[in-house]
Amino acid sequence: MATTTTTILVASHSHLSLLSTSRVSRSAAFWSLHHHHHKKKLKSWSVSANSFDLSPPPIDHDFLDTVKSAGARVSEEGILETFYNDDEALDAAENGVAVVDLSHFGRIRVSGEDRTQFLHNQTTANFECLQPGQGCDTAFVTPTARTIDIAHAWIMKNAITLVVSPETCRTITETLNKYIFFADKVEIQDITEQTSFFVLLGPKSDQVMENLKLGELVGKPYGTHQHFNVDKQPLTIGVGNILSEGGFSFLMSPAAAPSVWNAILAQGAIPMGSNAWNKLRIIQGRPAPGMELTKEFNVLEACLWNSISLNKGCYKGQETIARLITYDGVKQRLWGFHLSAAAEPGSIITVDGKKVGKLTSYASGRKQSEHFGLGYIKRQAASEGDTVVVGDNISGTVAIDV
Repeated sequence: MATTTTTILVASHSHLSLLSTSRVSRSAAFWSLHHHHHKKKLKSWSVSANSFDLSPPPIDHDFLDTVKSAGARVSEEGILETFYNDDEALDAAENGVAVVDLSHFGRIRVSGEDRTQFLHNQTTANFECLQPGQGCDTAFVTPTARTIDIAHAWIMKNAITLVVSPETCRTITETLNKYIFFADKVEIQDITEQTSFFVLLGPKSDQVMENLKLGELVGKPYGTHQHFNVDKQPLTIGVGNILSEGGFSFLMSPAAAPSVWNAILAQGAIPMGSNAWNKLRIIQGRPAPGMELTKEFNVLEACLWNSISLNKGCYKGQETIARLITYDGVKQRLWGFHLSAAAEPGSIITVDGKKVGKLTSYASGRKQSEHFGLGYIKRQAASEGDTVVVGDNISGTVAIDV
């Protein structure tokens, strides 16, 4: 059984300045958390077997308490919902730079000597060709290739870290544990509560990274990640932000979260809550569990080709995927829509009076006239630019080739 021995990529000269600049935007200044750690700096950190501390932080939800005091709305489940600036945040994601707390997303740590082959067999990506410091998207599917979730994976020196949707974390953790056989040297840990997770997005993300002296990550392949310390706590920064290959992701100790958040805001990033993030997901065509990713649709219909290896050996769902490709068996596919009005998920999509699919997600835009949707349409029933009818009388233009 092959094991990876390549040394992990480390940032030997990078540091993240946590000093607030005097010329910050009014928005960043307003939302700045003024945390007492803000004058400290990140230093390069070489990961070792026991350096990722999985113990709970000394103060639970310290970061959420701080943003609540700054005016944010946090749900009873601990989800940072909104800063009451959703339109501004969506504009920043399109034209500037925004930062989102996605700590409610699940994080699973897979360790043990057999972890690489284990995940290689349980998901759709080719883990055996990846080296420490790299990353990828991979899909969790049923034996019949119905899609459970998309996971973003970071290949570390002593573990593989998976970021999954909040709705699926428990199920995926339990399923992975169920498939560990007696002789497998694999350990599965849900580290969601022991970590925090932010993403940086928007066309000015690269400039923020340069300003924070983290420019060596700019331009690196999707999933590339490096390790640092902030306030003597571990921090991993990776290329990509779940929704796209642009932007960056930050995985850290909860104790370090306020300092990292404050440093990003000090560079002019606009804070975005999960409500605006969910709108952005739909606008950018990202499928989600319970909406586009259900037992009703398979992984190819969901257009998750980038997360599937077509040349690796046997894995869960592989036989079904192979048959679908060989016999051109994909009967429908996921599309995005510009809609003329608000529409309910589950609405029937028709063309010339004939049912061709259904809407799975809806989101309003920044303008009153903007309405977006995701949904499945039968193959050859419509293509990009065509007009469909959603529900009784809502016009939809097929717009996004997800």
